[in-house]
Amino acid sequence: MQVNVTSPNSFTRELKIHVPWEELEPDFNKAVKSFGKRIKMPGFRPGKVPVKKLMKMYLGDIEAHFIDSQINDYYLKALHQEKIVPVNRATVDDIDFSFEKPLSFTTKAEVEPEIKLPKLRWHSFKVEKKIYDSDEEDLNAAMDELRKSKMEVKTVEDGAKTGDFVIADFQKLDESGLPIIGEKLDQRFLKVGEDPFTGDNESKVLGAKADDTIRVTVPIDASGSSAPFELKVLNVERQVLPEVTLEFAKSIDPDCDSIEKFQANVREKIEQNYERRSNEELDRTLSDALIEKVKTEYPPSMVDSYLDHMVNELKGEANRDLDEEKVREMYRPIAERNLQWFLIRKALINDQSFEVKKEELDQNLAEAIERNPDHKKELQQYYKKPSNRQRIEDDLMEKKILDYIREFAKIKEVHVPTKTLRESASETGE
Repeated sequence: MQVNVTSPNSFTRELKIHVPWEELEPDFNKAVKSFGKRIKMPGFRPGKVPVKKLMKMYLGDIEAHFIDSQINDYYLKALHQEKIVPVNRATVDDIDFSFEKPLSFTTKAEVEPEIKLPKLRWHSFKVEKKIYDSDEEDLNAAMDELRKSKMEVKTVEDGAKTGDFVIADFQKLDESGLPIIGEKLDQRFLKVGEDPFTGDNESKVLGAKADDTIRVTVPIDASGSSAPFELKVLNVERQVLPEVTLEFAKSIDPDCDSIEKFQANVREKIEQNYERRSNEELDRTLSDALIEKVKTEYPPSMVDSYLDHMVNELKGEANRDLDEEKVREMYRPIAERNLQWFLIRKALINDQSFEVKKEELDQNLAEAIERNPDHKKELQQYYKKPSNRQRIEDDLMEKKILDYIREFAKIKEVHVPTKTLRESASETGE
């Protein structure tokens, strides 16, 4: 077999394959026998029609059968011979074959491109690291979340106030005020002071008690249409947040011996969370900087495969029909970026001979147990599962790679008040 390989670009391999008749003949004879088993001819049992008779009557069909059944085998042999690993299904063109003649055809497939890594030097990258400066509002928000985790829900008997929850049956009414059969919503929750129970509706439910009947007008669709409803109040509930006392502090952190120490510990966790965010953003910035420097070409089929996976995953999560084209359009930039990083990451691992040893995985488990001693057995079981160990190994490898890139970066620290994060989240509705 002769194989001529050309590369139209870094991720495409075109193979012109030529197989002489002497190499084809044994396979062709097998194809004739296989074809003969499918032929029914008067006077002969299936599979017993003489070869000469078959060849005389069905030569064109036998040649087509041979090509259909064998061409993939020759393609796979050519890939093995040339040590090529395609990432998509090849196209096959220019097939030329006839009995006692050589077979020739052309295939084209995509492969992972060979990444040429730049020679990294000191200060090869100039990047910024955001240092988040927290404030009192961060502490207050964290304390409120902790208080909510310990809040009590009490039934209110003296009438609903703003912020209370009213549980009621909603009965839709017609224009004359009569109930519409089949348009009743049982045991719905509404919060006094939140849409749509603001303004006039809020005034109507303020002071509501169990067994009260209230008429309100509520939006029923996105266009702004509304309809009258009669509310039969079943109960009124109020969320009561605990005061920040030493008893409350000990319920969260048994080791603290004062409210001041408790707040200091909360501040420390806030700082740790912002530091983690800062480091994650820096890692992303470093990998993006290397992607920009390498400017990797990538096979379109790998991007399409990534997007197929995304679509199927979202379908499973949403459990409904999706606009697949819109999903692909939205996620394509992410797919392209992640694919480039995958290829560069792989090249770095080979170039620097990075590896994650068993001792490192064991150390990672030991540290996880130290942080969560009450979950030792669960963690040990988690680490035993091969897919989980592979995931952890990938994370450790990612850290090695990013630590290596960081050695060549000039990092400028930029202080960012956390107030700007809150303002940004408020503007985007997050």
